[in-house]
Amino acid sequence: MYKNTTMHISITRLLLFALLSFSAFAQTPANVTLTNGWQLQDIAKVQDSGEKISTLDYKANNWYTATVPGTVLTSLVNNKVYPDPMYGENNRPEIISEYLCHTSYWYKTKVTVPKSYDGKAIWLNFDGVNYEATIYVNGKKAGTIKGAFARGVFNITPFVTAGKEAAIAVLIAPQPNPGISHEHNIATGMGKNGLYSSYDGPTFLCSIGWDWIPAIRDRNSGIWQKVFLSATDAVSIKDPFVVTDLPLPATDKAAIKIETTLQNNTNASQTGVLKGSIGNVTFQQNVTVPANTLSIVYFTPEAFKQLNFKNPKLWWPNGYGRQDLYNLKLSFELNGKVSDERELKFGIREYEYAVPSSEFLTISVNGVQVICKGGNWGMDDAMKRVTPERLEAQIKMHQQANYTMIRNWVGQSTNEMLYDLCDKYGLMIWDEFFQANPGDGPNPADVDLYLYNVQEKILRYRTHPSIAVWCARNEGFPPKKIDDALKIMLGKLDTSRLYQASSTDGKGVRSHGPYSWRKPEEFYTIEEAFKTETGTMSIPTLESVQGMMPQKDWEEINDDWAQHDFAKGAQKAQLFPDIINERYGKIKNLADFVRKSQLANYESYRAMYEGRFAKLFDPVTGVITWMSHPAQPSFVWQLYHYDLEPNASLFAVKKACEAIHIQFNEKEGNVQVINSTPQALAKAKVHTAIYDINGKLLQKTDVTIDAPKYKATGLPKLQLPQNLTAVYFIKLQLTDAKGKVLSDNFYWKGSQPDNMQALDVLPVVNIKATATKRTEGSKCFIDITLSNPTDKPAVMAHLQLRKSKSDTRVLPVYYTDNYVSLLGGESKKITIEAAIADFNGEDALILVDGLNVGITDINANGVAVKLNKNTQVSTWPETGLPWSPFFVEDKK
Repeated sequence: MYKNTTMHISITRLLLFALLSFSAFAQTPANVTLTNGWQLQDIAKVQDSGEKISTLDYKANNWYTATVPGTVLTSLVNNKVYPDPMYGENNRPEIISEYLCHTSYWYKTKVTVPKSYDGKAIWLNFDGVNYEATIYVNGKKAGTIKGAFARGVFNITPFVTAGKEAAIAVLIAPQPNPGISHEHNIATGMGKNGLYSSYDGPTFLCSIGWDWIPAIRDRNSGIWQKVFLSATDAVSIKDPFVVTDLPLPATDKAAIKIETTLQNNTNASQTGVLKGSIGNVTFQQNVTVPANTLSIVYFTPEAFKQLNFKNPKLWWPNGYGRQDLYNLKLSFELNGKVSDERELKFGIREYEYAVPSSEFLTISVNGVQVICKGGNWGMDDAMKRVTPERLEAQIKMHQQANYTMIRNWVGQSTNEMLYDLCDKYGLMIWDEFFQANPGDGPNPADVDLYLYNVQEKILRYRTHPSIAVWCARNEGFPPKKIDDALKIMLGKLDTSRLYQASSTDGKGVRSHGPYSWRKPEEFYTIEEAFKTETGTMSIPTLESVQGMMPQKDWEEINDDWAQHDFAKGAQKAQLFPDIINERYGKIKNLADFVRKSQLANYESYRAMYEGRFAKLFDPVTGVITWMSHPAQPSFVWQLYHYDLEPNASLFAVKKACEAIHIQFNEKEGNVQVINSTPQALAKAKVHTAIYDINGKLLQKTDVTIDAPKYKATGLPKLQLPQNLTAVYFIKLQLTDAKGKVLSDNFYWKGSQPDNMQALDVLPVVNIKATATKRTEGSKCFIDITLSNPTDKPAVMAHLQLRKSKSDTRVLPVYYTDNYVSLLGGESKKITIEAAIADFNGEDALILVDGLNVGITDINANGVAVKLNKNTQVSTWPETGLPWSPFFVEDKK
């Protein structure tokens, strides 16, 4: 426990400020975000110095309008200098030059300093630049920043005047070792990952090119995070931290510990009152901060009894409870007036990392074991074009997939918005620092710089309840010097979380794939308890494919496909078309390839999780797919496309990751009930039915079962009937003792293993639909019920929301289910959610397709339902979807 003490750290060498006269009679004024008015130019085209560029009368002739936050390449794309690199083959080096990662760029802007800043310390704040920045204000050098994850906070009081305009210039230098780009093509495949960029440590090292992202030509250089002005009086508040402690197994009390740093910005000692509040709970203490000093101040529950909460509202991972958050307000007052104030959200929760029954990493939250089911994020966006709206859609789809964890691979997605949204939606974060696999690049050359950026990350984000694990390195151990330093650093900055040195060693943790499509039964081979990487192909919808490349490339697997990750590499895309041909029938064209690939998506992503949950907590404690999120338009490793449209993979994961789940063990051949909750399930009913390819019921059984908590409970091996057709269907349903449906599942199987080509000739089943629309606030909800009036099975019915007049997709969109299969006489209700604004005043149109699905058109209540003609195989010529002549066959 912390004592009620204050620690003082001299900052004389850190703060070379003039003695300022601070007003003690004004509240802290609002920050000013510097978003507009930025300009950009290549240093090779600018002969002037930073001192000159940062003057008010400087003429920036022929400079580009800059996007801030944003990278250099983003600004140049927005200025039409280059086409969007994510489309087609626009990112090839003959179109967008590698020169961009070898040159520096000047940024400049002007801002009017608010009059309310008069008499205060005025700060220029940078939340993130890449790779190195030199900052000038009104003709004076303000300082430098180095590393993508370090903040820059500069006292510019001597350089500016409140109420008047100020000029700012920033020279952005790229990382010194940008390496040689990896070009993806159909002949040689994805090439190597990373390499030389790792020398530079804290940067977006994957931007050199990986097997899921092409080389980004500027290596994401630029002012990629927010820039803003702020003002304080003599003392500033920095890096507040909240630690919560529960007397587990009880959760009816919580002890709150608060730590923050006070920074004295003057050459004189300052005495004041540090005040805090959490809702109606208030606390304060007198603090003296010596001149030019950082003082760490603590509020402990021993010294401040009001920080012992009764019946606290807890933060839980997704599916285990609510994500309640508290609001902490801190202020430092001098002579009764606010010098500075901070506000942040935190959650009351407690992590544990072991249970008596297992030697493996087992994460518990608030005393409840949590199965870590989630996805890797290689990077949030290949060009760091991250907006709150887009990021929230992505995180919300992870929540809807019933995930509990996201892995921030090599820290490449580190961003305040990510942590805020994971807090909101209950996604725990396996959070990594900035070293990739040792085989993918060397250790950082500047260890001190590396450690400083790591420290900045910890200080900045440690209060977020979603961070569950700090991990030092992907697929390897950090050098001893770094490892030792990180242990000491976390011992001082955050002892509330596990420090895991490697993502592939220790406590049953293992990475290393495989990453290619496999038969469902192969996912049931378990060699590790906590799997941090395992992946498979994930083909997007037809409209997503058509939207990411020109039509000339639709019907040939060529270099454009390779640019979007469909080539030789860990994904083994060179094998995938033959897998489809042999498993589901010969590919006729792109539409047919996408149609059949949704079957493959669903089978593999469901099995990826079901195969491990078959050994739930014995030994399996976690599985994180490689990857759940695409950094660019892709054919692999994703639950949804870059354009935000989900494919079958998302709904397969959503099904498999149910808290209480019924599944067919595709290796052992028996039915299992998976109960990952802390409550036992008593007298549940397991209903099993087997149908032939025509939808005729062949066999039906009903069994009563008890399913203990945290356990996979299996039934005896399922005895199949003798009269199976070439393809047959297994329908499972789990109900509770009162008959309420808890889970269902639907499998297609071949009587000859791995041959389900008979699906290709299923007759079209015309299903029916009814739909109603309602609005709640800014959201539109459509309740659509699909029904199968025939006696034949309708397989993988897929809904796609559009605007009725323009016939364009509404994205993002959220479905409670999709890619659903209906036996004869069955119906399924699906609720669709979208923003009202995204309809642009048009009515809703729902297009339907599937493996063998037709639809009877309707148009009522502002909702039309029609067949998606674009996805019909017969709409397009039969090409066989050949490989490019440059393709070199590789069966490995």
